[in-house]
Amino acid sequence: MTFDVITIFADFFRSVLEYGVLKRALAGGQAHIRLHDLREFTEDGHRTVDDRPFGGGPGMVFKPEPIFKAVAALESESPDQRFPVILLSPQGRPFTQALAEELASEERVALICGRYEGVDERIAEHVATQEISIGDFVLSGGELPAALIMESVIRLLPGVLGNEESACQESFAEASAGVRPSCVRAALVTAPGQSSRAAGPLRHGLLDFPHYTRPAEYHGWRVPEVLLSGNHQEIRRWRRRRALEKTWRRRPDLLAGFPLSEEERRWLEALRAEEREPVVIPSSGEWEL
Repeated sequence: MTFDVITIFADFFRSVLEYGVLKRALAGGQAHIRLHDLREFTEDGHRTVDDRPFGGGPGMVFKPEPIFKAVAALESESPDQRFPVILLSPQGRPFTQALAEELASEERVALICGRYEGVDERIAEHVATQEISIGDFVLSGGELPAALIMESVIRLLPGVLGNEESACQESFAEASAGVRPSCVRAALVTAPGQSSRAAGPLRHGLLDFPHYTRPAEYHGWRVPEVLLSGNHQEIRRWRRRRALEKTWRRRPDLLAGFPLSEEERRWLEALRAEEREPVVIPSSGEWEL
């Protein structure tokens, strides 16, 4: 997979690409990241990329010509290849794990890093195929969002993580996602009598369940006994319940429209009655005491 990043601060990414998942993916050949200096696509002696906004107002706005030329240069490299051209913008589609998995299925993605007060609207209308926002807040430029998106997407590529199951059972991982079909396929081919552990990782679309490691007891706090039991069916059941509980407590909005079994609905209803807090049940909307 290739990321083409259009930016006026290419050096920003130097240290980002020298550590962790991104460094591993680049070294292993699973991903390629190409940094394109927007100023290389200007024609004046001052290499100008911005100008004052029409109608007045504070700040400067990225001019359309350099970005149009930069994207055209990328497209000319592969005339028959269509790829997403993403403008990083606080007005864009919210970036989610589902969107990360969607992008991970692409062979190539271009990221436009805006700066200052933004970019000429004609870039959003006629160059970008979509706009993406990483949250309801404003940054000074698109470089940090670009790094975030690349990290989130590249770690999903086969062979990047040390354990492929890690990306399958994280918070927000959707059971219907098809980027890593082995995650879903393994869960569908379980033979009668086969242990649930062999049925593949738990993909849920909720917040992740709690994790524990050695020692089994620390300062008097013990790891839940079920995790030490070796009973993989009960472990999966415990993890599913803890994921539901954590989601209900911290992000109940994620439960809206979420498919639950009758057992899970009854368990959440009992938890709700015990805690006397609101919970969203898909088939009944928001319940009130």
